Amino acid sequence: MSDLEYPSDLRYTAEHEWVRAAEGDTVRIGITSFAQDALGDVVYVSLPGVGDTVAVGDACGEVESTKSVSDLYAPLAGEVTAVNEALDASPELVNSDPYGEGWMYEMRPSDAAAVDGLLDVEAYQQQLS
Repeated sequence: MSDLEYPSDLRYTAEHEWVRAAEGDTVRIGITSFAQDALGDVVYVSLPGVGDTVAVGDACGEVESTKSVSDLYAPLAGEVTAVNEALDASPELVNSDPYGEGWMYEMRPSDAAAVDGLLDVEAYQQQLS
């Protein structure tokens, strides 16, 4: 396929978001290497607010690049508990480190087991081809 990276410890969505277990009962969410590569140079990120409640599939933010603007979709239902404020000053972190410093937001899922229903790395890579 390509040399883009897809860590095996994450869960993925068909909309190119990833989910990783975080502190306590929260999960961290960002976009995949595929998404940031397709977008090109990210110049602005709009994120949900801390305390916002989102439902699965809700548009809850935007990623603006030199090529286009794409919606961020909530992979799980729950409450937003943190946002990556570093992206305000350095949106390019989404390109340079999509699984690390370029994370988007954290949330407390209303159903923790729902994470298991997301795509594993093999299923995500299959739907890319």
